[in-house]
Amino acid sequence: MPYMEAGSLAPDFELPDQEGRLHRLSHYRGKWVVLYFFPKDDTPGCTKEACGFRDRMGDLQALGAVVLGVSADDVESHRRFAEKYGLNFPLLADPERRAIQAYGAWGKKNLYGKEYEGVLRQTFLIDPEGRIAKVWKKVSPEGHAEEVAEALRGLRGF
Repeated sequence: MPYMEAGSLAPDFELPDQEGRLHRLSHYRGKWVVLYFFPKDDTPGCTKEACGFRDRMGDLQALGAVVLGVSADDVESHRRFAEKYGLNFPLLADPERRAIQAYGAWGKKNLYGKEYEGVLRQTFLIDPEGRIAKVWKKVSPEGHAEEVAEALRGLRGF
């Protein structure tokens, strides 16, 4: 399993969003990209994290960033999730887990003492040249969007 760290070239990918439109990371060259991986649509932590990004979208856009959420859920599940919460950014469907695995966001998890494998809640801030500028390996959904905005402000010198 690769471990992506600051300075690494961010792996490119091509995935459909909740509307079925394809997104490639390389299409976002010249912009900052907040690429966040989350376990499952419409679960409490994932909803809190997604709504945090929704509510901070103005700040993030003002800092020159786009937000892309990725999980192993399918396009239809993402469409329902985005509609239910008015999410204003692409949710990318990766049921084959290609991008998830390329970023090392798949691994062992523990729930109520039961170990299983799944999508790890991780965020990658990618600079306009396509390099990883910052990595959050252990994300707490509460306040994470603000944490990302703060890091971006620091990197951009705002």
